[in-house]
Amino acid sequence: MNELPTQQYDPSNLDAPRMNVIDLVGATKKYGAKLALDSVTYSVEPGSVFALLGENGAGKTTTIKLLLGETAPTSGQVRLFQRDPWREGASLRSKIGYVPEFPVLYEYMTVAEIGKFAAAFYPQNFGSEYAKRCQEFELAPNDKISALSKGMKAKVSLALALAHNPELLVLDEPTSGLDALVRRQFLANIADLAASGKTVFLSSHQTTEVERVADQVAFMKNGRVVLVERLAPLMDSARIVTATVTGQIDETNPLATLFKTLFSETISVERYGARYRILGRGLVDGYEERLRVVLKERLAETSIVRPTLEDIFVGYMTRKE
Repeated sequence: MNELPTQQYDPSNLDAPRMNVIDLVGATKKYGAKLALDSVTYSVEPGSVFALLGENGAGKTTTIKLLLGETAPTSGQVRLFQRDPWREGASLRSKIGYVPEFPVLYEYMTVAEIGKFAAAFYPQNFGSEYAKRCQEFELAPNDKISALSKGMKAKVSLALALAHNPELLVLDEPTSGLDALVRRQFLANIADLAASGKTVFLSSHQTTEVERVADQVAFMKNGRVVLVERLAPLMDSARIVTATVTGQIDETNPLATLFKTLFSETISVERYGARYRILGRGLVDGYEERLRVVLKERLAETSIVRPTLEDIFVGYMTRKE
């Protein structure tokens, strides 16, 4: 395996090459006999929002542990800013802000006190930046952490993660359990961060929120990455064709084969009574004519719509290998 480059990306140097913030090359992690990650490879560019989508147990949390230097890969390579987070974790942490799914906050402290406590571990301007974020998030300095709602606690955690001005923000299911309004505000903050040049790594199973903010998505299933792609071309290329068929259908008729010819890549074919729903990418010209030639008078109607990211995600997750 080729070694990753060792040059470091300097965001203050506009003439410097834009090195990837994250690189995984064949990253594999085993816990005893359990294979948590299986040869995962992808890169994350600076100033982007990268979303890792997968069901519980897919390998998202293990990936974050590798990125934060909490554990080492069994094989393969993991790099942050072209450096090894396992061996150089202490020096890399100043570049990273982290918001876990369940933030651990000292409940007996106030919003201001927890900022002062955290400031002891960071540069001198941490306190002023934290206060600025709290004002932006409408957090009252004298409110006790124990009296805050889950959404407000999530804002405190985000303010703490951003106060040292990290280059990379790692979010693990950050909006889980939040109400719709707080979730929308949280996502708006993520989009603003990326627009300002920060890089965001978002682990989630909420496809709707990912569709709003992500530049690039990766789908994980059973420790493997089944898709890594920029979101815009993924959404632009996908379509759902629905064909309603009348009369009796001979189940030996190779309809699945026919449907697969409608796209350059067929993701899924589902049947609901007389209605067939085909999800794919790269819809071929003349797809209706292909259906009519084979089904003839049995084809009652067809329609075509753009899928949501959830449609595409579920299609890949349920797709037979």
